[in-house]
Amino acid sequence: MESEHATAGADLPQRGEREGQMSRAFVSLADTLVEDYDPIEMLNRLVAHCVALLAADAAAIMLADSAGGGLRSVASSSEQADLMDTMQLQAEQGPCVECFATSAPVNVADLNREHTRWPRFIPAVIAHGAYRSVHAVPLHLRGRPIGALNLFHCLPGSLPKADLELAHAFADVATIGILSERALHDAHVLNTQLQTALNSRVIIEQAKGVLAAYGQISMDAAFIRVRHYARSHNQRLAEVARQIATCELAPMEVL
Repeated sequence: MESEHATAGADLPQRGEREGQMSRAFVSLADTLVEDYDPIEMLNRLVAHCVALLAADAAAIMLADSAGGGLRSVASSSEQADLMDTMQLQAEQGPCVECFATSAPVNVADLNREHTRWPRFIPAVIAHGAYRSVHAVPLHLRGRPIGALNLFHCLPGSLPKADLELAHAFADVATIGILSERALHDAHVLNTQLQTALNSRVIIEQAKGVLAAYGQISMDAAFIRVRHYARSHNQRLAEVARQIATCELAPMEVL
């Protein structure tokens, strides 16, 4: 039996401190659920909270593409997590893809032991050498899968039960945030919300690329600058990204 992620878990806050951080995390996420909330900002906050509060080195969220029917990455805590999602989508297999297809959690303690299960995906993971274990939790509404929350770990091992339960809670918050109360029974609104989030992600990636090239910084650093500018100027993240990508906003102002 694989051991729990003791090394990653050792960096987690003590119980009392962690409970306080959990409360602040859910309050922070609830603050985004207003009439004109920004779903991309909410999802990026959520994956950041997952890394801070769970025994994970990175986290990401995939959503169903209403146009094409497949999955697309919409939020991640790092470029490495983005790459993991991309490799799964290219291989059309992997823990996150399986989680979405079955609408059930997929917990993989050691990816190196899953060659038979995912013969196209695992060799790419091993060649890249980033993560050894993955835990995927579905986002679903009344039995319909709409995406997956993915936790990535550099070390092999199982995720503690308490962390899995918290991951499910974060997945539920993500689902509620994406749909909003007005969309719970409206399939058209649901598809619009999902597609808006996915389209916004494309614009954000373009803006990150512009800033990274202009400032000679990493993509992760570029995203931090975009997000900070949006918050400090009380603008939506996707709108700031659009201004950067279309040259309405000079990169130097953001950097």
